[in-house]
Amino acid sequence: MRRRRSRGFTLLEMLVVLVIIGLIAGLVGPRLFTKVDTSKVQAAQAQIKLLKGALETMRLDIGVFPTTEQGLKLLNTAPDDPALRAKWKGPYLDGDVPLDPWGNPYQYRFPAADGRSYYLWSLGADGKPGGEGIDADIGTLPAAGQ
Repeated sequence: MRRRRSRGFTLLEMLVVLVIIGLIAGLVGPRLFTKVDTSKVQAAQAQIKLLKGALETMRLDIGVFPTTEQGLKLLNTAPDDPALRAKWKGPYLDGDVPLDPWGNPYQYRFPAADGRSYYLWSLGADGKPGGEGIDADIGTLPAAGQ
């Protein structure tokens, strides 16, 4: 009776498969990373809307927006002023004030110029003012020089 030997893959066959996998990853990978970047921009826009809603709700309760110094933390922490503390019905967020999708804090400034109540924005992927594409600032931004 003849015994059959099982045969494995040769080194050449394994290298060909690895090259094919590398080519596929090279073609598909950049497209996936582009989708991740655009989804982070969309997440930042959604979080800014959520924060704006919380700020508006708090303003309806206490009658004012937080100052720049108080910042967004006033959404979860009662104000020091006893008159405002009595009106404050927070916290206005379920958890802590979120960081933007790139791990940076949202920027907030009150009062704002140009007829707006406040500015609320993310510095984008680079964490620096300005930029283009995914590095661009997102939200209600102060004009340059303000």
